[in-house]
Amino acid sequence: MANLKSLAKDTAIYGLSSIVGRFLNYLLVPLYTHYMPKDSGDYGISTNVYAYTALILVILTFGMETTLFRFANDEKYKSDTVFSTAFATVGSLTAVFLLLIFGFISPISHALGYTEHPDYLLMMAVVVALDAIQALPFSYLRYQKRPIRFASLKMLFIVINIALNVIYFVLLGKTSVFYVFFINLLCTGLITFFFLPDLFRIKWKFDGKLLSEMLGYSWPILILGIAGILNQVADKIIFPLVYPDEADANVQLGIYGSCVKIAMIMAMITQAFRYAYEPIVFAKSKDSDKTQYYASAMKYFIIFTLLAFLCVMGWMPVLKLIIGADYREGLGVVPIVMMAEIFMGIYFNLSFWYKLIDKTIYGAWFSLAGCIVLLAVNIIFIPKMGYWACAWGGLAGYGTAMVLSYVVGQKKNPIPYPIRDIVYYFIASMTLFGMMKWFAIKTDWPEWALFLINNFLICGFVYRIIKCDMPLSSLPVIGKKFKKN
Repeated sequence: MANLKSLAKDTAIYGLSSIVGRFLNYLLVPLYTHYMPKDSGDYGISTNVYAYTALILVILTFGMETTLFRFANDEKYKSDTVFSTAFATVGSLTAVFLLLIFGFISPISHALGYTEHPDYLLMMAVVVALDAIQALPFSYLRYQKRPIRFASLKMLFIVINIALNVIYFVLLGKTSVFYVFFINLLCTGLITFFFLPDLFRIKWKFDGKLLSEMLGYSWPILILGIAGILNQVADKIIFPLVYPDEADANVQLGIYGSCVKIAMIMAMITQAFRYAYEPIVFAKSKDSDKTQYYASAMKYFIIFTLLAFLCVMGWMPVLKLIIGADYREGLGVVPIVMMAEIFMGIYFNLSFWYKLIDKTIYGAWFSLAGCIVLLAVNIIFIPKMGYWACAWGGLAGYGTAMVLSYVVGQKKNPIPYPIRDIVYYFIASMTLFGMMKWFAIKTDWPEWALFLINNFLICGFVYRIIKCDMPLSSLPVIGKKFKKN
């Protein structure tokens, strides 16, 4: 329980930068959807370009974030040497990437449909390069158990980014997506500058033999990462390419991209959990009770992500106000995308069995299988179903990877997951969600009454958690007060 409390505490701190930061970034969604008219397609362009940058970032980091944890926790190596070797690798890849982009910007911008705006691609190329350079210092902060420093830098980026967006769009009346990319470039460059003190404290040493071992470990993670990020962004890359109405493609993608922002609450929770959980898993790999710990962590992760799902669905009358009125027609995809994110989080939890036995190739195959399913659903059904195919494709892709990882993992490295409890919570949450939908469709009650009913149902779910699985006295920090009472 002590380790679980530590996990919860670190998750809360990392979540401050992730959840609060994403919440503040939500303030940009109504800003963009108000100042960038739907018919301009600018929000769709933003969604498309950021999808490409997410994919490129995974390639440039080359799986070195997880590899850093694996080798830094190995007593044979000094952590600074591991960091130095990984950083040199990522830095070299990033330099080559920038040379290629700046050298061949004309054919690249033409191929991607941005012939008239190569400046968009150049700005975001520099942004993704700086993000890749920052990735390992951020990971090293996690290895060093410095969540406050980590969260402070993340929050600094977010606050400055929001402030500049408000200045440009609200005060100066700008309406072009150009300023979205320009502001991102300014903020990313500033955060890179703030990492200089951390880099100066490193005892730099490159180890070629160590690099060979690290690459052997990381390349399957790279394949896994590419397949994994494609599961998240492939729909946004493919959509303009296969949607039958080329002129309307960015408009529809803008609707989908704005509504998906609400579903990304689940991605925040998963990311915060990952930041805290990943270093702990490798550090605990030698303990005798590790399998029980992994099983408990999976259970509580699923419980709280399902609670988050119900909260978002129950609070949709309020949360939908985040999206501009012209974009709300796509809100129906939110529960599908949120459930896909839960599947992705479960898959992440399941992934440690092959990472801990250095069989990361399994993860590459699982993610590749999920990616193939997602691509097939998108390519086949986007022309017929539009952005609904994007939502269902993500669910099918993550579901495939999750099931494969569980089935193979229980044979190769079995962990006693509490399947009965997990299934119960899934059934309970889906039943409550069904009741919310039933009241919304079958009654003509005012929205405030439906909102109260939704919250009553959510409270019932919380009561079950407190009564059976997590009494208040067991919580970190505040649990002491309940024990006294």
